[in-house]
Formats: sequence, structure tokens, C-alpha cells
Amino acid sequence: MALEFFIWGAWLPLIFGYLPSLGFSPGEQAWILNAFPIAAIVGMFFSNQFCDRNFAAEKFLAFSHLIGGVAMLGLVFTKTFWPFFGLMLVHCLLFVPTMSIVNSIAFAHLKDSQKEFGLVRMGGTIGWILAAWPFTFILVDWDKVHAANPHGLVDWLGTVLGSGLTGEKLKAATVWTFAVAGIASLLLALFSFVLPHTPPKKSGEGAVEKLAWLEALKLLKHPFVLVLWLVTLVDSFVHNCYFNWTGSFLGTDPAAGGVGIPGNWIMPVMSVGQIAEISTMFILGATLARLGWRTTMIVGILGHAARFAVYAFFPQHPWLIIAVQILHGICYAFFFATVYIFADAYFPKDARASAQGLFNVMILGLGALLANSICPYLGQKVFTHGDVTNFQGLFLVPMICGLVAAVALALFFHPPKGLSRPAGGH
Repeated sequence: MALEFFIWGAWLPLIFGYLPSLGFSPGEQAWILNAFPIAAIVGMFFSNQFCDRNFAAEKFLAFSHLIGGVAMLGLVFTKTFWPFFGLMLVHCLLFVPTMSIVNSIAFAHLKDSQKEFGLVRMGGTIGWILAAWPFTFILVDWDKVHAANPHGLVDWLGTVLGSGLTGEKLKAATVWTFAVAGIASLLLALFSFVLPHTPPKKSGEGAVEKLAWLEALKLLKHPFVLVLWLVTLVDSFVHNCYFNWTGSFLGTDPAAGGVGIPGNWIMPVMSVGQIAEISTMFILGATLARLGWRTTMIVGILGHAARFAVYAFFPQHPWLIIAVQILHGICYAFFFATVYIFADAYFPKDARASAQGLFNVMILGLGALLANSICPYLGQKVFTHGDVTNFQGLFLVPMICGLVAAVALALFFHPPKGLSRPAGGH
């Protein structure tokens, strides 16, 4: 789990600022960024089940990460659109199914998956956090370090950590994120060979299971499910606006409206959100028991709105920008994790997988697709004049979307009364 999410966490945060530096148009950037949500949608409707039914899980994991890792390493040397898009699409089409495959391996071999899986899955969050920290030593302006001529280990370490790359040098050095992700993918390919054998599952449900997505769509006949589904789309869009714009915002000079975080600290600052996510997950059960489904999810959405409000109105306060990253834990746990728990609690056992897939389409697929298609255009055309980005205007877009989604949930989401307040042990 740690290696699986380390790969994704290594390349995702900085790619949004790197693609414009290659001269790609906003449309071309959108195609590259959408390789992942496209792969997620394909995975939900086809590849996940195909892999489950036809390959031993550990062998598919090894194959996928071997080829996907080579494709990721190829991005280090690729500067033109079509080869870049092709390599990214190959990586994503192979990587996305592995996210469910690692779950399958865990569920197949844990003695008590209900009690043990949470701890195992936490390795994924830790992996994402760990992916940020090598770059405090990689994205360093070594010319500046050599010019400072530090003496002794402590002085050298302080100079290195305080000499992050900025501007064009940072964009050029972003290729190292692909190198680190590719190496991690190859390591996971090797590690897969020592995982316990997990044979393919035999189809036991027939045509109904093969058309699980059709069964899932039937769930939308319930008005409260439809409302939650559409709100999930909006919140996923807002969530992906964060990844599209935060890296560039943090690294931009304060004179140009940014925060001025050195390049080697951008990813660690963003990883504060994942650290907060771990602690927030511990209080989620008690929060659900006290506040109920709707209020908990509204708080999660408002966390997004609050973070973008701080971005928009207080960019001149770096420590406040760093501190507000903590809200990521509330945003993720109180909304997205709660949506998954709600689907598991409300729908009958034979429809739960379909319900999870229904919301996964929005969370990993359509929401990201929408954000990745719109954000490059908004950030580089609508809210940019010359070389200066109007970050305040930019961040008001997801802030307002988040507020509208919270209001819609408050007014129109009415689950059955028996589910209005989950049990404390959930």
C-alpha cells in the first residue's frame, strides 16, 4: 500500500505547473491530466473486473508496475505532446486497476479484514506523505549551496533545506518526480513476486455482475441518492481544483500573488493534508454518531470552501496557508469517506459494490475529468493577464462551487429516517 500510493503521490502534485513549461496548450494539458480519470472510468466499467477474473492478482500487479514504471521513466525524457500523452495514458491504464488489486490481495489474506484493513490502507496515506519528502533534497538549487560554502553537517543541511529551486529551474527539475515515481513502480513490481498467491476469482453472478454499472444507475431513482451523486461530482471538482492550482500557487513569488514557498518544500507542505487525514479518520466514527450523515458531509464540503477562501484572501501569510492544509483531512474524511460509509450502510449487501462504483465514477472519474479540463484554461487564460495570475479570482471559483454544494446538500439530501444518525461503532 505504501509503495502503491507513493507512486501516485510522487508525480501528481507538481505536474500541473510542469506541463505549461513544455509549451503545451491548455487543451493538451487537459488531455494529459485526464489520462488518470479516463483510466479510472475505464477501470470501473471494464479493466478492474477483467483483471479480477483472468489474472492472479500478484502477477498482474508485477506486470502492471513493470510496464507502468517504464512508461513513467519515459516521461523524464519526453518533451512533445503525443509521446507524453501516450506514455501517461499507458501508465494510468495499468496503474488504476492496481488500486483495487492491492485491496483484493489484502482482503484475500487478512484474517479479519474489517479490523485489519484500515491499518493496512493507512500505509497508502503514509506512502503519499513519504513521496513528498525526498524532494526536499532533490529540488535544491545546488549552485546556491556551493556558493554558500557551508561548513559542517548542520550548516550544510540548513543551507540545502533553505535553497529550494524556484521559477523556471523548478519547472525544469520537475522531471525528477517522474523518475522517482518510475523507480518506485519498478520496486513494487519486484516486491509483487513475494506477495502471497491470489488466484483469479471465478464469475459467480453471471450477467447481473457483468452489468453491475447498470444496476448501480438504477439506484439513482432515489432522489436523495441522486442529490448526493451530483453533489459528489461538484465536491470532486473542487477537490481536484486544489491539486491543479495549489502547487503553482505555493511556488509563485509573493510579488506575483503567490506564497513564495521554495520548490523543495511545496510537496511537503501539501503533504500536511494527508498527515491530517490520518488523524481525522480516527474521529470520523464519533463525528458521524454525533452529527449524522448530512451535517458531517456539509462540514467536509465547507472545509474545501474555507481553504480556498484563505488562499484567496490571505496569500501574504505563508504560515496560515501551511496551517490551512490541515483542512484536507476534514475535506476528505468528512465527505468522501463518509459517502463510502453511507453507501455501505444504506444499500443492501448485493448492491453495495454497485453503489460504491456509482460514487467512484464521480470521485475518481468525472469530477477529476471536469476539473482537469477546465482548470488549465481558467488558470492560464481567464485569470491570467500577461505573466501574472489573478489567484484571488481563480480561487473564488471552487470556493463558490463548494458553498453551493453545501447548500444543496442541506436543502435536498434527505436519507431515510433510520439512517439519519449512524451508530457510534460504525
